Amino acid sequence: MNTDRIIELEIKVAYQDDLLQALNNAVSAQQRQIDRLHLTCQLLNERIKSVASTGSSDDLGANHYEIPPHY
Repeated sequence: MNTDRIIELEIKVAYQDDLLQALNNAVSAQQRQIDRLHLTCQLLNERIKSVASTGSSDDLGANHYEIPPHY
């Protein structure tokens, strides 16, 4: 009876180890994705600041559709 109980506990520990490893892999993958998204946000933020400081996109869009003065 005691041996059966030990075997049952060893099986439970083995399943828990597998589950722990799977969860660790999932968390690691999510952290890598978060790091990539953080880098992407930083690059986009820098690009937005660059465009805003030069004013190229807003001014070009507004002047592009302006009616010429001779009309």
